[in-house]
Amino acid sequence: MWTWYASRAAGLVSLVLLTGTLLLGIAGVSRAASERWPRFAVGRLHRNLSLLAVAFVALHVVTAVLDGYVSLSWLDVVVPFGSAYEPFWTGLGAVAVDLLLAVIVTSLLRVRIGLRAWRVLHLTTYACWPLAVVHGLGLGGVDSTTAWTLALTLGCVTAVGVGLVVRTRRGVPR
Repeated sequence: MWTWYASRAAGLVSLVLLTGTLLLGIAGVSRAASERWPRFAVGRLHRNLSLLAVAFVALHVVTAVLDGYVSLSWLDVVVPFGSAYEPFWTGLGAVAVDLLLAVIVTSLLRVRIGLRAWRVLHLTTYACWPLAVVHGLGLGGVDSTTAWTLALTLGCVTAVGVGLVVRTRRGVPR
């Protein structure tokens, strides 16, 4: 039973951490900086927060598979839409995990694949994050409809929306 609670908690913490990571990535691309937060600090915080987010996503996945409440296999985690339990919503989570894995692998290979290819592949985070949000809303069951969970999710969506608006208003830095 503890795995059920751990999976949901890790999923929500993952949402907050991935939101922060995405916002820091947007800030880094926008070359946002100040005297107190130079660009290198934004970049380091982005990297470290993303590592923490990956750890919580892994905890979410492991506890979801180990939880006996629903039948979820390790294959269901990476192969979209094949799960016996809620195939569509679980599939969205699997696609988000696959995109996250692509970002991790390409980040580890950044020196070998080149900066341009890495940037293009890193843009998959713009698809990964909303898929994860919709996955959580669709699969969360009773949890996803509680006021505090909806407020948390709406807060994350609003923050990313504002970040994207600010980013697009600034244009592409040279």
